[in-house]
Amino acid sequence: MCGIVGYLGKQNATGILLEGLKRLEYRGYDSSGLAVLDSGGLEVTKRVGRVKELLAAVKKSPSQAKMGICHTRWATHGGVTEENAHPHLSSDGKISLVLNGVIENYNPIRKFLTSKGYTFYSETDTEVLCNLIAYHYAKEIDSPSDGGTRFSQSVRKALHHVEGTYGLAALCADCPDEMVGARHGSPLILGVGNDEMLLASDVSALVSRTPNVVYLNDGELVHIRGNNFTISTHESEDVQPVINTVDWDVSEGEIGDFDHFMLKEIFEQPEALENAMRGRFSQDQSTAKFGGLNVTPQELRQIDRILLCACGTAWHACLTIEFLIEKYARIPVEVEYASEFRYRNAPLDKNTLVLVVSQSGETIDTLAALKESKRKGYTTLAITNGVGSTIARESDGGIYQHAGPEIGVASTKAFTSQLVIGAMLALYLGRLRDLSFNEGAEMVIGLKEVPDLVRKIVQQSEHIHTIAKKYVHKQDFLFLGRLSMFPIALEGALKLKEISYIHAEGYPAAEMKHGPIALISEDCPSVFIATEPDTVSKVISNMQEVKARKGQLIIVRSESCEMPDGLADDEVVIPDCHPAVAPILACIPVQLLSYYIAVERGCDVDKPRNLAKSVTVE
Repeated sequence: MCGIVGYLGKQNATGILLEGLKRLEYRGYDSSGLAVLDSGGLEVTKRVGRVKELLAAVKKSPSQAKMGICHTRWATHGGVTEENAHPHLSSDGKISLVLNGVIENYNPIRKFLTSKGYTFYSETDTEVLCNLIAYHYAKEIDSPSDGGTRFSQSVRKALHHVEGTYGLAALCADCPDEMVGARHGSPLILGVGNDEMLLASDVSALVSRTPNVVYLNDGELVHIRGNNFTISTHESEDVQPVINTVDWDVSEGEIGDFDHFMLKEIFEQPEALENAMRGRFSQDQSTAKFGGLNVTPQELRQIDRILLCACGTAWHACLTIEFLIEKYARIPVEVEYASEFRYRNAPLDKNTLVLVVSQSGETIDTLAALKESKRKGYTTLAITNGVGSTIARESDGGIYQHAGPEIGVASTKAFTSQLVIGAMLALYLGRLRDLSFNEGAEMVIGLKEVPDLVRKIVQQSEHIHTIAKKYVHKQDFLFLGRLSMFPIALEGALKLKEISYIHAEGYPAAEMKHGPIALISEDCPSVFIATEPDTVSKVISNMQEVKARKGQLIIVRSESCEMPDGLADDEVVIPDCHPAVAPILACIPVQLLSYYIAVERGCDVDKPRNLAKSVTVE
């Protein structure tokens, strides 16, 4: 959450900073701000609202500064006001700071600094840290070291006193060619450009300037001076930087001809699915293969249990993967919320494999679950879309999704990418056990057909848009499905809640009569997902129960799951497919339904209220 960009170079800083900030707006968008440093000192501009409000304000008083920091906020401490927006300025005017994270012990530090004469103008924990850096900078005035070292040492000393998580960038009014960044728990990336240096919380803010990046690790501080930089630990130990090359083009993060990133990313799913599968099938086309698991087939055959950990949409992906692995590999699987697992003392068998799933690779609860698993000695793998992310670097091995950048806050192509990787993993583990060659070959064929089948479904977008218009004024929805369709029902309900603000619940279809049926009325439509011929008769019975109570039915069904005449008020028919990939196809119509309902309600689809794309605070 929250987006940070810093720039130090020979170009005008303002335009570069704001361009980067617009690319990070999905991380938070309730307020934004900019601080630049030139011969006149630190100049701070802040506005409530989207980055465009800040852009308009900055245009009124242009600056020629060559360095600065900026921030787009997802509020934690304090309400949405200009006073609480970042960057913050220390009360002596020396230090400016932007931060992503939470300083948990800010209150006692604030009381201490107040006793020392420092004043506060906001409710935020960030301003407390900003003044703490200023306090240590003032104490270092008699240091024989030069001003730059004095500045970086002040940041380092301040961080020794704080508890919590942070990714930060700081400027000092006395140091016109220096910038300091640090991270602990929240991502921070250094961009190494041509006669310029950048800091950002996501590579999307950097790729238009440079493909060369350094991913800072927890407990590291970067000190930029002109065209040079050094990285050290918070204990002043030097770190040898590793410069990585970002392999995606800036155009991948552009909206193109679409009205919203979410719609663009729904339509990008065929290509994202192809990328997830590319080069990952065996030569005999009977199984999957993965290059980065770092676990031998012999070790995997010893696994007695798999624990899946994730949050939000990725947790729904885990529920689907649980079904697939148990069905095709016959390995018991348990799914945990990462936010709960990190605080539980769950008994795990010694032959347990832990698999964490996170689109960004920076989800703080999932990262904490990974660390807890590794601390206890379990092999811990990851599925992530974030190449170079913290989870990717700290796991024992894993699988990259290769879905490309996902800008819309409500996940679409990252979710289906996780599902296809989960199906491939189930195939791989199944073939290590008792899944036959023929069964494996049939599953490979089914997987390879998915992108074209998804293309057929998105071609029904106008039909789904027409359906959406009928239900735009409803305030409650139920989403129902059985077996592997239950997680898709949960995901459909979540999508509708996220972007249209309509109350929605997902349930196993048979569970409706154990309580939720009390909600059924003409004002509460039910979305049923029916793709499995073996259970369709049972699902039809549940539909009849809704119909008998005057509930409206929107049915998403496969071609072979025929419905009685007149049962559906509206329906979307998807192609028949291999059962392992049915969840992928079934979720496309519910994504489109949620999208078009939100559009018809006038909602800001890509930036829904109170949400941010990457959850990096607890």
